[in-house]
Amino acid sequence: LCEEARQYSFASVCVNPYWASFATARLSGSPVRVCTVIGFPLGANAPETKLFEADLALEQGAMELDMVIDIGALKSGRQDVVFEEIAKLAELAHAGSALLKVIVETALLSDGEKVQACELAVQANADFVKTSTGFSRGGATVADVRLMRQTVGAELGVKASGGVRTLAAVREMVAAGASRIGTSSGVAIMRELESGSAAATTAAITDVNPY
Repeated sequence: LCEEARQYSFASVCVNPYWASFATARLSGSPVRVCTVIGFPLGANAPETKLFEADLALEQGAMELDMVIDIGALKSGRQDVVFEEIAKLAELAHAGSALLKVIVETALLSDGEKVQACELAVQANADFVKTSTGFSRGGATVADVRLMRQTVGAELGVKASGGVRTLAAVREMVAAGASRIGTSSGVAIMRELESGSAAATTAAITDVNPY
């Protein structure tokens, strides 16, 4: 995975926390960043656990943290809990010169809840909102990416993740407002791109993961 990311100049490799130090070593001297996940995949960990996990990941070389919001808190109307958790993780990430992406798990939320989650991410100073973990009942959709982009405006990045496996799907997501793509099919997408007459490269906006 790391060698493929080097070859295609992907933005990052997204690995489980256990592999953060390994990926950091393998990608030393490369512009490819190491991304890992926090509170994954349910988001139901205690805030203190997420902060400890994030701190350890930063120590091990991760430069991007993809955290899952407390979905239950959001759906229970506890926006204060969601905001505080994101804000503390964003502060920690930024102190380590890292990015924080906020996974809202769109498949489990109403449109109103998706908007709430994105607004909280903006207010809490996150860097990205992200559609999905890829482990729930649905992944990224064009409609969700468009709604998220409309909500965060130009302030935050939007990462479309979950089920994006073809060049056509990448183009649809980018057209809807995605600025990053999370996929386990990065190499296949790049080969598809290379085999045709592409107008623009997708490599710089792609995060690759092993699942």
